[in-house]
Formats: sequence, structure tokens, C-alpha cells
Amino acid sequence: MSTNKLKIINDPVHGFIKIPYEILYDVLEHRYFQRLRRISQTGLLSLVFPGATHTRFHHALGAMHLMFTALETLKLKNVKISDEEEKAALLAILLHDVGHGPYSHALESLLMEDWHHEKLSILLMKKLNDEFNGELDLAIEMFQGKYHRKFFNQLITSQLDVDRLDYLKRDSFFTGVSEGSVNTQRIISMMNVKDDELLIDEKGVYSIENFLTARMFMYWQVYYHKTSALAEHLLVKILSRAKQLISEGKQVEAYGNLKYFLYKTDFEKATEEDVNRFTQLDDTDVLSAIKTWQNADDFVLSYFCKAVVQRKFPKTVFSSHPFDQKIIEEKTTKANDFFGINNGELLVEQISRTLLPYDTEKQTIFLLKKNGEKIKLEDAETQILSAHINQPTTKNILYFPREISNGAFDVKKY
Repeated sequence: MSTNKLKIINDPVHGFIKIPYEILYDVLEHRYFQRLRRISQTGLLSLVFPGATHTRFHHALGAMHLMFTALETLKLKNVKISDEEEKAALLAILLHDVGHGPYSHALESLLMEDWHHEKLSILLMKKLNDEFNGELDLAIEMFQGKYHRKFFNQLITSQLDVDRLDYLKRDSFFTGVSEGSVNTQRIISMMNVKDDELLIDEKGVYSIENFLTARMFMYWQVYYHKTSALAEHLLVKILSRAKQLISEGKQVEAYGNLKYFLYKTDFEKATEEDVNRFTQLDDTDVLSAIKTWQNADDFVLSYFCKAVVQRKFPKTVFSSHPFDQKIIEEKTTKANDFFGINNGELLVEQISRTLLPYDTEKQTIFLLKKNGEKIKLEDAETQILSAHINQPTTKNILYFPREISNGAFDVKKY
């Protein structure tokens, strides 16, 4: 019996999602893509927002749905898009995150050194292309920005792409943070194309400004929330510490594919074994190791693993200014004295997060006026916020063991 591959999937955010081409179903069923079911969309964010347990699998399907909606909208505005172009664009966005490693961005270049997830996504797309006899040729061109019609790549990756539209709406939904909710249908309905470049109809200016501010609020309220930022940072510290101990010749208990990446040092070129093992690696491998390492002989590794598994995080203090080195030294000395160790500096650290809400230089958003003129969003007479959110903002977080905290922390006195 032949399989009906033109499925409809029920999504909690967008409703019913269509699979309009059989190749999409085939790619979706492939083990590379199915692995995304076991990769969290938001890392350890569920430790702060308990509902944020959705996966990269959810997000990729949602982004594909928004791409389909966007292309159908553009067709209604007389933008010529062939079936082959549509299929390729859907494949490209469906696979845009296929190279993500465990716990998303936090560990993406740690396990395979300097291998960003987009680099791995392209590598895996090429492998899939070989398996599917070249059916992904055009999708890869679009993904890499090599296709002559620029707007396809802009829909995949830009300051206003369907990737961002989905993750903002999805993350807002699952965290319960309403400030991040954006009207994706309104924004998509305002999309247009001129000279093969993606533009927004001028009357959609406020929807775009709402999108930019919603993204800004989501970053500060959710992704860069001090506990969220700390949890993500601790993941990096844990894996870095494990690799450091291994490099010093010490035994660190690890198994299977994770052990392979912890002990390997040369990743200049990904081998077949690297790729095969990476595509079997997911969040469960890392979490299992972290649970085991709670009982590690190394105090620092054990301390951070207990902090994550038992949700007993270090104390955090938030500031718009960098912390004085005296504070860090004082906390380090206290940590050494309290725990009877001599490397307390590993338990006390300042981390920072910077956000540029709207990058007017690298990723300008253009509006299309009724007379056909193209203008920058920030130059539109009707804009309210766009000209004022083009500067980066940095927040600093100091963390140190809660055991040495002595009540209220006054940044000003330092």
C-alpha cells in the first residue's frame, strides 16, 4: 500500500499545518529531522517558565507553515513563484535548524568546536540531498543566499523572517509571556516583493514596530531573564569543565556519543563518524551525564550539576553597569573559605547579555509606499519607535554561591 504523504498536522500555535509536497513528508520522517523532537527549543528555560517544554521539531513545522502562508500571500499580490521555488523554500525553512545540537544555542560550538548550527545544517542538508537524488539543490541555494531571487533567503533568514515570526509566537505561547505575542497573519499579509526583494507595505508599519518591540521584550523578559541566562551559562560551564578535566588526564564518567565528543579534540573537518554520532546526540544524553556528574569527585563540576538538576542555582544580581572587580574578588575569597577550595573563581563570574532590537545597518527593513517608492522603516513619516530602538543595550549578571550570600546585595556601595 502506498502512503498518503500529504498530511495535515495539528499545531497548538498555528492550528492545522499542511504538508503540500511529498518530499517534505520524506524529509520530516528522516532520522535527522526526527532527532529535533528531542532537542529543546529553549534549552533550560522550563526551569524558569515551566510550560516552555516545546522542541525544535515544533518550531521547524511552524516556520514551514508560515513560509507557505507567506508565499501564498505573495502569489495573490502577483509575485510569480513556481511550484519548484515554493517546494524549495519550504524545504529550506523546514531544515534551517536541523544542525542544532543538544540544548540549542548554549552548546552548539562546544561539542564540535567552532561548528555553528548553520554550518552543520548545510552539511546535513547536503547529505539529505544525496539521499534524495538532488531534490534539495534549490533549497540549499536559497538557504545559502545564492539564489538570484533575494526575497526567498530573506524569508528564511533576515531581521523579519518566518523563523523569528514562529519562535516569538511559539515561545510566547509556551512561556505564557503575552508581551512576546505577535500577529503573524497581519505581518505576513503586509509582505510584498519588488525587484525580488522582500518589502513591507507601508500601512503595515505599526505591525512591524510591534514585532520589533515584542522581540525586545521577549529577550529581556524571557531569554535574558537572569535565571534563564544563568541556566544556559551553567550548561556551558558544565561541559567546559568536563572537557577541561579530561584534557588534564582525569576520568570523567560519560557514555556513547557524548563521550566521543568530550574526548575528541580535532574538529577542523567533520568526519563521517562525527556526523553520524552528532545526529544521534540529543538533550537526553547531556541531561543523563549531568545527573551522573552530581556525584563527580571534582567539586566544581559536581556543584554546577547539582545546581541544574536540583534547581539550586547560585545567587544572581542584575545590573546595567559592569560589576567592580573588588566585588568578584570578595565573593571568590568567601567561596574559597566556605567550601575549603582554592579555585573559587570558577564559582563566581560576571556574564553579560547585549541586545540590538533593530539593526539598521546590516538588516534594514524596507517599506513599500503606494507610489512604488522603497523607504527604510526608520525613515517612514508614520514610524513611532523604529528610529529609537537602533542602539544596543547591555545588562550584566553577577553570580556566586548562594551559601555565601548574606542578605540584600547593594551594587551602589561598591
